[in-house]
Amino acid sequence: MNLRQLQQFVALAETGNFHKAAERMHMAQPPLSVSIKKLEEELGGPLFLRLPTGVQLTPAGQAMLADARLAIFHAQQCQQAVTTALHGEGGVLRVGFIGSATYALLPQLIPSFRQRFPKVELALDESTTANILNRLEANTLDVGLVRFPVLHPGDFELTLVENDEFVLAVPADSPWRKHTSVALSEFAHEPFVMYTEASVPNLFAVAMLRCQQSGFSPRIAQYAVQVQTIVSLVESGLGVALVPGVARRYRNQGVRFLSLSDNPEKLNIGIALATVRQSRNRLVDRFIQHAHSLA
Repeated sequence: MNLRQLQQFVALAETGNFHKAAERMHMAQPPLSVSIKKLEEELGGPLFLRLPTGVQLTPAGQAMLADARLAIFHAQQCQQAVTTALHGEGGVLRVGFIGSATYALLPQLIPSFRQRFPKVELALDESTTANILNRLEANTLDVGLVRFPVLHPGDFELTLVENDEFVLAVPADSPWRKHTSVALSEFAHEPFVMYTEASVPNLFAVAMLRCQQSGFSPRIAQYAVQVQTIVSLVESGLGVALVPGVARRYRNQGVRFLSLSDNPEKLNIGIALATVRQSRNRLVDRFIQHAHSLA
């Protein structure tokens, strides 16, 4: 039994006539008769009663009709799914993202992408840059929104989609709370809340480098993984912290975000789209193109 035979069976059942069914299937009548006969032999019994005025379904044929129609429908759905996926307009796109992408980038990117490509199912998963890159390599993610720069980019293609720079988070009762801009070197003796090196190696390294460029190594009082957690720890009075400027969107009356007057021009941080080189599909390309159009 094959899909073509099922289509012929349904056509004959709906028309009740070999000649009309053959016309619908764009074939001659004798091959249709032979094909239906072979189908009946394969299934072990007649599906139609041959009458002088046409054909009529047997009980076995009636039992088969609904499932045959359903099989044809699902076959058409499979074909449509493949076609839309090949053209980058349908399918499942697995996206990993860092927590700070939720401040501005994701709320702008995801709704507009869904509106433009409604047949694409987005499977979103929050994680760290290191884990996202590992999962891209293992092919359990298609694209990742990761912290930029990446210290060891390896075999990944990185596309910057959100540019940013460090700001300093300080408690709301800090003596510096009324300032809008400060030099990081003035905080050389303050305790810092810092990113965990094992879980967030890229941001840890860049934050440490930023302190060293201001002439000191920070005295670390507490470690954390997520930017939002670090901001909460600053609010708790455990220290100050270097965080991406987009964290200003995190509404918290207990924290002030101060611009840094001595930020080096070449130490900008941001968020990049990461993919494995030479393994991108059309759907990933659509996502990257859409992110570029917004950026």
